[in-house]
Amino acid sequence: MPQYMITYLGGNQPSSPEEGKQHFAKYMEWIASLGDAAVSPANPLKATQTVNPDGTVTSGGMTGMSGFTLVEMASMEDALVVAKRCPFLDIGGSLEVSELMQMPGQK
Repeated sequence: MPQYMITYLGGNQPSSPEEGKQHFAKYMEWIASLGDAAVSPANPLKATQTVNPDGTVTSGGMTGMSGFTLVEMASMEDALVVAKRCPFLDIGGSLEVSELMQMPGQK
């Protein structure tokens, strides 16, 4: 079955610890609703460094990517339906959904 990466971009920080807890609870409910389709849920990123073509390293990323979730779905349409239910959208974030390609010789 195809796998899809849901990439988290942007999003607003909670204005209080209570708001953060409420959002996290919604997010965990969404992850739980995915069941076995969530191949690799909840992968937040931090301390991003960029290696440039000249070999220099700069702090931060070139995108606003803050994390990702991998899901197995029958189609891109199914993956988009799941992404549209993600509470990350409630905090002003955007989601990119990409199908992962299987490279020759890999399982």
